[in-house]
Amino acid sequence: MSSRAEVKYEFGGPLGASAITFGLPVLLYIFAFACNDVSGCPAPSLLSPRTLSWEKLSAEIGWPPGGLRDLGSWEATGVVLAYYLFSLILWRVLPVHITHGTKLVHHGRPLEYRFNAFSSTIVHLVICAVGTYLRGADFVVWTYISDNYVQILTANIFIAYALAIFVYLRNFSVSTNYPNDDMRELAAGGQTRNHIYDFYIGRELNPRVKLPVFGEIDIKTWCEMRPGLTGWLLLNLAFVAKQYRTYGYLSDSIILTACVQGFYVLDGQYFEPGILTMMDITTDGFGFMLAFGDAPWVPFLYSTQCRYLSVHPVHLGWTGVGGVISVFLLGLYLFRAANSQKNVFRANPDDPRVKGFSYIQTKRGTRLLTAGWWGMSRHINYFGDWLQALPFSLPTGLSGYAIVPAGSVAASHVFKMLDGREVVQDQAAGWGVFFTYFYVLYFAILLIHRERRDDAMCLEKYGADWEKYRKLVKWRIVPWVY
Repeated sequence: MSSRAEVKYEFGGPLGASAITFGLPVLLYIFAFACNDVSGCPAPSLLSPRTLSWEKLSAEIGWPPGGLRDLGSWEATGVVLAYYLFSLILWRVLPVHITHGTKLVHHGRPLEYRFNAFSSTIVHLVICAVGTYLRGADFVVWTYISDNYVQILTANIFIAYALAIFVYLRNFSVSTNYPNDDMRELAAGGQTRNHIYDFYIGRELNPRVKLPVFGEIDIKTWCEMRPGLTGWLLLNLAFVAKQYRTYGYLSDSIILTACVQGFYVLDGQYFEPGILTMMDITTDGFGFMLAFGDAPWVPFLYSTQCRYLSVHPVHLGWTGVGGVISVFLLGLYLFRAANSQKNVFRANPDDPRVKGFSYIQTKRGTRLLTAGWWGMSRHINYFGDWLQALPFSLPTGLSGYAIVPAGSVAASHVFKMLDGREVVQDQAAGWGVFFTYFYVLYFAILLIHRERRDDAMCLEKYGADWEKYRKLVKWRIVPWVY
């Protein structure tokens, strides 16, 4: 166990962990209410802070009559738990790809993992496709999500807290007399003895539970690749159906956004074993950070663009569609090409595709590639990943809208809802970017933070060899910029 003098905090230490633990749910509720289908995105009163009052704002954001107690419901919680159970059943019954992760530090052996998130999501989509074929945009899954959005969000927040509390209390039973019989070990960064920080960052590296019928489940990988990612797709499709119910047509922007994000999810699930080399799995414990990120954060934050477009259609035209797709394909190519080059070099440095590339031979016996994509920056793949995410927001344009009664505002561009209301931009134009482009900014900060964490670990791991590598490859992520 590390002594207090050796403790190294991240994310602002205990204060930052506290702020994130209690602040992120509030942020998701702000997104849910302040950008809405009642009055606008943002709610009009937020643009006039001098005349702002809770009475007026609560009417504009659709605040529930019962206040805080109506943010959730037992019914919605039961539906969400049933969704999690169904995903767990699919994990158990569908064919799986069994593989092993990296060797555990204190055991010298790897854990075994079962992967089938891709086929599980396909089953969800097939069921919903049949329902949509039979009922159209009024299929019960789509209408239930739209009508109970906040309550479903609350249920997922509850699940995240419950999971984090469960694993935090349970990991005190981990024996630190390594190697122990049950292959359990604590994460290096989760043993600070500060309860709020360890609760947030996660103490146990790979918590697992054994359930009747289902067998042993790795909580971290199951949560990372299943309910949240599949839920993201289902939320997007619910908002696509909502736009059709609202206007009687689908805009190219919402179709493009749903397709790009859908590809991103399905591609990640298809190559699911790749997560075993990620820092989330190899280094971080499973605590509130990952539990909250997997359950409410990913599906509800990342679907913000489709939720926005369901109320304010944006028509891109072929030029706009082509531009967005070009950015996405560029990011995808860069991400894939860089990772492929690294994997080829690791497997066989004499492969014709990488033969002759310069590298640093480290004292640990490994080689650090300093040519090709990896000679441009230390994490050029992160730049590609960010470029793939940029098209998530681009289709929303200069976002912001207000919802007004029919004929009450003279505007050049008006979207007429089937219920008689109209959607205009006017004074709201540009103010919605906080919601629709937040993900792009957040993801950039996440990648920068992840690169710095990785840099610090590599410095500790390789020492002088890493110092030499940093002098040869100066740029961290974006060549000539950062």
